[in-house]
Amino acid sequence: MTTELICVGAIAGAFGVAGEVRLKSFCTQPEDIASYGPLSTEDGSRQFRVTLTRPVAGGLGARIAGVTTKEQADALRGTSLYVAREKLPSLPDDEYYHADLIGLEVRDPGGALIGKVTAVHNHGAGDILEIAAEGHKSALLLPFTMAIVPTVDLAAGRLIADLPEGLE
Repeated sequence: MTTELICVGAIAGAFGVAGEVRLKSFCTQPEDIASYGPLSTEDGSRQFRVTLTRPVAGGLGARIAGVTTKEQADALRGTSLYVAREKLPSLPDDEYYHADLIGLEVRDPGGALIGKVTAVHNHGAGDILEIAAEGHKSALLLPFTMAIVPTVDLAAGRLIADLPEGLE
């Protein structure tokens, strides 16, 4: 049985000269990233014990067990950090992990297939669903709001999207 992994952050590079790293956390509460135990690479080949040190511009300062030099920290730049799904807290009914939304079928209110969610983006103003849409050359980008996406049914593997005028 494989364990589903969720990306909770990434190492943005060295911070200082003593092996500290700048960590980007994708958690709602950024500091929570250190509470999930060892983090790993997506393939599980490496594990990282993370200790947060302080807030820094663009993220969190952190120490990673075994990393003691700037060169070692720089070598980890771009490494995505994952945790087993079961270590994450349960969410209220109207909240979702991005990983839960990716791969869902997207249907209009009448039941017609629109496409499939391929990514979830957030550039600061709210979540945006990227949808590979049937009959469209490029991806559709939809705000993930109750007005546009009134229904998410994880058990059925689909969501209902009421497309704004001009996107049909």
